[in-house]
Amino acid sequence: MKKKRILVFLLALVVITGLFAGCSSSKTSSTGVTTTSQGKKIDKDKIKVGFIYSGSLGDGGWVDAHNDGRLAIEKMGIKTIYKENVPESQKVQPVIEDMISQGCNVIIAASFGYMDYVYQEAKKHPDIIFLHNAGYKTADNMGAYFAKYYQATYLSGILAGMKTKTNKIGVVGSMPIPELYRQIDAFALGVQSVNKKAVVNVKWTHTWYDPAKEKEAGKALVDQGNDVISEEQNTTSALDPAQEKGLAGIGFDRDKKNADPKMYMTAPIYHWDVYYKEQMNDIIAGKWKSQKWLKGLESGAVDLAPIRKESAPAGGEAAVAKAKADIISGKLKIFEGPIKDQKGELKVKEGQVLDDAYLEKIDWFVQGINGVNEK
Repeated sequence: MKKKRILVFLLALVVITGLFAGCSSSKTSSTGVTTTSQGKKIDKDKIKVGFIYSGSLGDGGWVDAHNDGRLAIEKMGIKTIYKENVPESQKVQPVIEDMISQGCNVIIAASFGYMDYVYQEAKKHPDIIFLHNAGYKTADNMGAYFAKYYQATYLSGILAGMKTKTNKIGVVGSMPIPELYRQIDAFALGVQSVNKKAVVNVKWTHTWYDPAKEKEAGKALVDQGNDVISEEQNTTSALDPAQEKGLAGIGFDRDKKNADPKMYMTAPIYHWDVYYKEQMNDIIAGKWKSQKWLKGLESGAVDLAPIRKESAPAGGEAAVAKAKADIISGKLKIFEGPIKDQKGELKVKEGQVLDDAYLEKIDWFVQGINGVNEK
């Protein structure tokens, strides 16, 4: 009888222990990711982040801007690895699998074209945290992030509008995707805020990284009489023809510190370290949750690089400073109506403001832009 009571007690203890385990607020996987009631957590010394880049380090633009962020989290004591020149296709998936096999428990895919493939991998690996740049798809373990870069292109547009003498401003665009439409639109609206006569001419390259094509597009715009050239490419090659002619240029993504100050005015820039450090701190604190992260000038995630006085128009720096302050305070809303598209159709009524959800998928040019709208 005594042995029977002991057996019953032990069985009950096993059941109770199992119940408590099932009700626990945390669960640790083999990847080191702990899911708590607050969010996902990884101890700092166990975090390993894999960065995936669509181009090459040393591009002076997009990839280098993200790599600056990678180096910033390494300074926090976090391990990272990276892979360059990964196509925005299914070919990214084996790269992700390889990084996971190397112990990465956080994957950062730093280009729009990876979105669908990263989403598939996130579903396949629920214990891995995925961060995708410039997209809009999310999952429980996949966040999307971007910055309001268009706020900075608006500011650079002010300089371009004040600088031009021909009232023709050229933009070399990479891919006809929402990111580029809203950035070029904001640039044109910045131009128009100080110069109603100026037009913006767009030339697409259909690539993020091809120095030869970028330079060819820049030359075509210069030959058409555009005396200010702005570029939305991974390299500065699009600005070379402008420099050769002594014209003005505006960069993209990252400050071109070694550019000729007599032609290079500034560049809208990213500070991805703002986002990456925030995400790492949330993971360490056990507060990481999937989200669509989108911040602007107020956060420091985007800005305008120092304006070169040698090439900037008189009064340009003051005009930019005022517009920046007004954007941060909310006084200036860049996409506030009335706004017409390039066909003259009213797209934004007076008093209406396009919100972030709309801008995330915008696919049209504002009036005052000449260029093929390639939806």
